[in-house]
Amino acid sequence: MADNKSISYNSIMDDLRAGRYLPVYYLHGEESYYIDKICDYIAEHALRPEERDFNQTIMFGSDVTASQVADAARRYPMMAERQVVIVKEAQNIKQTDALEKYMKQPMKSTVLVMCHKNGKIDGRKREYVKAIQQAGILFESQKLRDRDLPHFIENYLQARQVPIDPKSTQLIAEAIGADLSRLTSELDKVLISLPANDRRVTPQVVEDQIGVSKDFNGFELRDAIVNRNIFKANQIINYFDKNPKAGSIYSFLPLLFNYFQNLMIAYYAPQRQSQEGVAQWLGLKSPWGAKDYMTGMRNYSGVKVLQIIGKIREIDAKSKGLDNPNTPPGELMKELIFYILH
Repeated sequence: MADNKSISYNSIMDDLRAGRYLPVYYLHGEESYYIDKICDYIAEHALRPEERDFNQTIMFGSDVTASQVADAARRYPMMAERQVVIVKEAQNIKQTDALEKYMKQPMKSTVLVMCHKNGKIDGRKREYVKAIQQAGILFESQKLRDRDLPHFIENYLQARQVPIDPKSTQLIAEAIGADLSRLTSELDKVLISLPANDRRVTPQVVEDQIGVSKDFNGFELRDAIVNRNIFKANQIINYFDKNPKAGSIYSFLPLLFNYFQNLMIAYYAPQRQSQEGVAQWLGLKSPWGAKDYMTGMRNYSGVKVLQIIGKIREIDAKSKGLDNPNTPPGELMKELIFYILH
């Protein structure tokens, strides 16, 4: 069976594309995107179209018991090499004894796919977990961290031979967030809109197709703050104040907190005079990403950065109503930006 400690989405997909199927795939976790991708691939490729009527079964955890799933998995395929049993909403199956028993002696001619979304398998069911791992694959689909979104976007478009610049990547990441199903849907919409003679994603394309202003957005605000461009920062804040849907304190506070937190860490880099050294210290995927931190260390002292982090925490609390009876979000935004830049 597979070494579950080294399993990744890409390694699973590589095996599936090579036609290597295992008897059990238990897919669980908070990120539904990877669960759906693996399940859909098996449903579309494990059997030929003419084999599916008799050899592909789709069940829902809320409608079946563990015994019924196990019985279905024990059936032999009809005029095919294998059968596929897909269980959606597998988290709704509470009593798993019958499935645990099946996992210990799974049918080699069955591909059983268990889709457990919005959570993880109960870690207290150690024997059940062990049986799954021995039978096939136990894969946890984890939410991407915000800092990993640009890399995901770049790889998604690169696989489709479409280049994207760093600013456009950041704009999309900030506008859509870590919901990968929605993110890939928006990227597909962008791809469809690109003309045949210019297959590039630019800030103008992002503005036209996703609705994010290329001039007034969190990325530009962060850039203005990094470079201590007071005029530009106030322009953007005033724009946000008049257009709350374009940006608000709730969207840019995490962005600024993440930047200044990393800037504080950058001060402790053994080679903080080197862009490559800072990138390695911060765990950035490319030296280019360290440029803003090099600029930040020139424009803000370590003491000021520590004070800014404290101010961001204070404004965050006020934005949630703590010690703040009536100051509106727009005024809190202006208060924070003034504090950072002066």
